[in-house]
Amino acid sequence: YDAYCALIDLLKGREYPIVGYKEALDYHRCAILRHDVDTSLEKAAEMAEIEADKGVKATYFILLTTDFYNAASARGQKAVDRILAGGHDVGLHLDETLYKGLSQEQMISAVMREKNILSDICKQEIATVSLHRPSVGMLNSDFQIPGMLNVYGNTFFRQFKYVSDSRRNWREPVVDVVSSGDYERLHILTHPFWYHSQEKDLADTVRDFVNCANRERYDSFRENITDLDSIMRESEVR
Repeated sequence: YDAYCALIDLLKGREYPIVGYKEALDYHRCAILRHDVDTSLEKAAEMAEIEADKGVKATYFILLTTDFYNAASARGQKAVDRILAGGHDVGLHLDETLYKGLSQEQMISAVMREKNILSDICKQEIATVSLHRPSVGMLNSDFQIPGMLNVYGNTFFRQFKYVSDSRRNWREPVVDVVSSGDYERLHILTHPFWYHSQEKDLADTVRDFVNCANRERYDSFRENITDLDSIMRESEVR
């Protein structure tokens, strides 16, 4: 988190206004902070609160079709509310691989269906979409969705300088990109899953997340089964 806060400070020092997608095109010079929530809503909520403390707002793209979290569950709703409480925007993270072979019109219908579900969960209109693991064909198509902004469209993917920390690795050194002053508009993608209070490498991050799943399942059972200790003791959680 310290490194991410330092990045925010660098953006401010280099006089990049940090803005959302809706207003970004009104700025000659700006930076968009984007988070794809692939794995953990709780980690996203932590990041959102840190950003709010720093006085900046970002956009969090939430998956409805992941096996890792459920934005509509009680726990998921609490995490979403924490994100929204910081004044952040929420967008739809769409897994394109679920809709292979669809026509453009069918794909638009799929986006709108998921968008309406997420709008109900967030109790506000969802106006942006990012693709999870986008195909080359989709990236090259400048896919347009009526009433929504596709952040992998040409405007935000090609006219802005796009940098990402995919797999906990910046494909380009983000500090160098910001410091250079070579780019007026920045589009910075981070994944909250990789960020912690203390340094962890990729392997430790994944290992801890996988092993934590047993504890989360036990806690969920405890909330829903009376006298769980008579069935399974807490000490049996591995």
